[in-house]
Amino acid sequence: MKLLLDFLPIVLFFAVFKIAEGRPDEAAAFATEHFGSLVSGGTVAAAQAPVLLATLVVMLATLVQILVLLLMRRKVDKMLWISLGLVTVLGGATVWFQNETFIKWKPSVLYWVMGLVFWLSHAIWRKNLLQSVMGEQMQLPPQVWRKLNLMWIAFFAFMGLVNLYVAYSFSTDVWVNFKLFGSLGLMIAFTVAQAIYLGKHMKQAETPEQS
Repeated sequence: MKLLLDFLPIVLFFAVFKIAEGRPDEAAAFATEHFGSLVSGGTVAAAQAPVLLATLVVMLATLVQILVLLLMRRKVDKMLWISLGLVTVLGGATVWFQNETFIKWKPSVLYWVMGLVFWLSHAIWRKNLLQSVMGEQMQLPPQVWRKLNLMWIAFFAFMGLVNLYVAYSFSTDVWVNFKLFGSLGLMIAFTVAQAIYLGKHMKQAETPEQS
């Protein structure tokens, strides 16, 4: 459920972009009429209307996520606050300048911030975030926890680079498809690989107890 909620803004971004892309002139007229005051010059170009509307929706969706969690008296993850800050700044720049480059950088910056948090927690505070979260559910040797932490750091770094490669090497339409399907597919593949790796070490940890 949490994974679905985390991907909800991405799904909405994709849906709004695709709908607006199919009717660029209507999307431009709608965006100009309702959001022209947020755009430099006051007029939204047809070529930029899809990404502009999608960006506005994802900004609103991220804000609503946080408000719902606060109203439910649930803890808001720090990464969600960071995501809101990034989408507000970079999304706002995309809307004002009608330039999708800013919002295309948002996933990479978020991935790298998460990787940096994992690395700093271990390097400075000697705290393994994965172990802190999952340590009660599974018992693993310290070296395995360290490897898992490094795997996530490397994965976040990789995802940030891949996002920029797609953003600068292909059209915005391709990037939007990758943002939803490519990112989710890579995340699932990494999670499955990690589960296989964990399963092997968990079996090894259980063997001495059973004997």
